[in-house]
Amino acid sequence: MSDLTTDHGAAAPGPGPAPSAGPAERGTWALSRHGVRTVAVLELRQRVRSTRWIVALGVWFVVVGAITGLTWAAANTTLRSTQNIATGPLAAARPTTLLGPTIFGLVVFFVLFLGLLVSPTLSATSINGDRAAGTLATLQVTLLTPAEIAVGKLVAAWAAALAFLTASVPYLVLALTAGGTPVLSVIVCLLVLAVLLAVVCAIGLGFSALTARTSGSAVLTYLSVAGLTVLSPIMFGLTIPAISSADQVRVWSVPTDFQGDSGQAPQCEWRTETIRQPHTERTWWLLAVNPFVIVADAAPGARADVTRYTTFDPLGGIRGLVREARTGPAAEQDQCTGVFAVLGEKAAVSPVAAREPDRGVVWPWGLAVNLLLGASGLAIAVRRLTIPQRALPRGTRVA
Repeated sequence: MSDLTTDHGAAAPGPGPAPSAGPAERGTWALSRHGVRTVAVLELRQRVRSTRWIVALGVWFVVVGAITGLTWAAANTTLRSTQNIATGPLAAARPTTLLGPTIFGLVVFFVLFLGLLVSPTLSATSINGDRAAGTLATLQVTLLTPAEIAVGKLVAAWAAALAFLTASVPYLVLALTAGGTPVLSVIVCLLVLAVLLAVVCAIGLGFSALTARTSGSAVLTYLSVAGLTVLSPIMFGLTIPAISSADQVRVWSVPTDFQGDSGQAPQCEWRTETIRQPHTERTWWLLAVNPFVIVADAAPGARADVTRYTTFDPLGGIRGLVREARTGPAAEQDQCTGVFAVLGEKAAVSPVAAREPDRGVVWPWGLAVNLLLGASGLAIAVRRLTIPQRALPRGTRVA
């Protein structure tokens, strides 16, 4: 009997090509361009076949255009009425130049608002929806790793979100033509908006892997978005009493024996008073995580010659308020100089030095927290896609 045969006389198989490594051999977090692309293409093809997605994209384009037109008309009307009673540079300025920061900021915020509404629907049902349809198990038993499945679904959802963002680009460029806003603002805002949409898609993907029902994952994703956008400023306001303290403040104030009906301007003096002040430098980070604050702080400021006369700059206004909050209360206050103007006297120069707000940027901190939330959602999705699972929620369909 030859050594190349088995006990039954059959020849032993010779050496052949090594079998491809399965998901277990490659590791849960193993990624390949081909695997991610395969899952993403499958997801995108499924979306393209749906007419509702195309209709939603068309509605998005029309709504953003309508808001842009209404914003332009309202701001133009307000500014023209202001110029009718104004003198000096404001009266001679070109209306569209002054409208630029107003229109651009409002359009950017509206695009972000719509993006935060649409993005959860693109990923919050991605995993549990496939599980309910019985198609997820088919992917899990292939050579695709859990990370490739999760990242592929995230890429597909993000690509769909970017399609909506791309549809808004013409209106952002149109708002830019109003003047007063640097071209770099469009590029920076689009990049930050794209990253924030990816974060929301990743959060939705995590909840989609955690919950069995698509309605539950969608609600949890929207609650997370609401927490970042609405709850963060509410929490900042609610913490004001807790972070307020009685401080010794040097005040440039009216003398205690000053008679207001004397018609004479007071001789202001320095004195030390105990004033209760909110120390917002301890809680400014509650505002920094807000997506609207991140976009506003990251965008380059409007031209200096425009900000002196513009009626409203949403991006600059939010940027200034958050940096003021980060600076905290001042050690000196002026409570007297304004009295001169009330009495019709020439206002004296205030001895209180103008306080410069903290010039440190806020958006990297807020964006880092958002990215951490998105990474957590992706990690949860990968973990929940790993097979075999020790336990599944009751009523979960396996195949």
